[in-house]
Amino acid sequence: MQRSRGEFGFECVPATDQSFENALRKARDGERLAVADGIELITTGTDDEGIDPERKERVLEIADRRRAEAVGEQVTFVANLNNNVTTACNTGCLFCNFKDSSQQFRSDADESHGGFTKTPAESREIVEQAAERGIYEVTSVSGLHPAFALDDEHHEILASHDDAAKTVNYRPPTAYDTDPGTYLEQMDAMSTCGVHLHSMTPEEAYHARRGTDWSYEEVYGRLQKAGLDSVPGTAAEILVDEVRDVICPGKIDTDGWLQAMEAAATVGLDMTATIMYGHVENAAHRVKHLQRVRELQDETGAITEFVPLSFIHPNTPLAERGIVESGASDDEDELMIAVSRLFLDNVDNIQSSWVKYGDQQGLKMLSCGANDFMGTILSEEITKRAGGEFGEYRSFDEYVEMISAIGRTPAERSTDYRQVREIDIDAPDGPRLGPQADGTPLFDGASHAPADD
Repeated sequence: MQRSRGEFGFECVPATDQSFENALRKARDGERLAVADGIELITTGTDDEGIDPERKERVLEIADRRRAEAVGEQVTFVANLNNNVTTACNTGCLFCNFKDSSQQFRSDADESHGGFTKTPAESREIVEQAAERGIYEVTSVSGLHPAFALDDEHHEILASHDDAAKTVNYRPPTAYDTDPGTYLEQMDAMSTCGVHLHSMTPEEAYHARRGTDWSYEEVYGRLQKAGLDSVPGTAAEILVDEVRDVICPGKIDTDGWLQAMEAAATVGLDMTATIMYGHVENAAHRVKHLQRVRELQDETGAITEFVPLSFIHPNTPLAERGIVESGASDDEDELMIAVSRLFLDNVDNIQSSWVKYGDQQGLKMLSCGANDFMGTILSEEITKRAGGEFGEYRSFDEYVEMISAIGRTPAERSTDYRQVREIDIDAPDGPRLGPQADGTPLFDGASHAPADD
């Protein structure tokens, strides 16, 4: 798949004293799996190289059965919009091509770039227009713009640091062509019209408290008062620091990610959790990641869904530097979904991302243990800029057609899964759960253009 992972000298390796058959029995019987069990299942046995196709099918079958027992035959999706505020970032993650160097955004920069920064007013207008079309949720995940601060108080604290650009990654908004506003202003802008606001990853929360002695609880509490409803558990990548040291050394470490998520739960925010796999990590890292997510859910009970994200490699620094040559294989994708279902016995919902997998493979994941098929998203920039090829939006009609074709029941959901509406496959329509939703289709069907208001 890529350069040998052994070249990185990882201490965590996929070697166990467990057997595949014992691990499979435990999964079949519904016992809580140990890390060694997960490694045996996700590799189809560590006694042989490669994935055994017959063993893989046995794992998938058990995972699909567990899915049916846990959540039934519905396949859910949400009517949502992605509104990413800025691509300006200088964290330097090697898996990412969403960012643009923040230096390019400065008013005195000579070089041009293809990135963007939106003002709070622009964000509000985008969400208001989407709300009229019936969305339930706006998701916002952005670059770490140096002028982004939590609020005016935070601006003052950051500006007081000596050599703030180097010590706390801060420059004042006046240094840039476009002022992103503060995090609180963006939260207030995007929480308009009663739409559910899903934003502020642990990495963004760290950026919103950098240079201060504020706790994550205080930061998430202020964000919640400004309109934040739930937190996306991205920026997790692989929750093992020896992997993070390779792919994202400038990001918060595993403990920092977990502390931020614990704080979000403490102030009463729901959250999701993710894994981004298929780059330099090995099978043991993937299962250790699942263990940390399961422990977080044991502690908080706040994780509404788990989202495996298969690494899209073509335009990323990892590929450009020859560190990886491809992402995960289809077999690895299917086993990642299946073992997520079996290992995360305390998380009900496992998502299949059609943006990452494509339609055909995304549907296959729904028979490997997944029960959610993402959202309409209306705009998707992160995967596209990394080289993704599977589209940026999805209509309700398409969802109904695809989900019913595999014999499952399509259902519109809220972000937190507390509202679920089964859709009549003989009379599909548009969203109905959003604050302004009335069943009008999101798209006109023929051209994927927005439906007339």
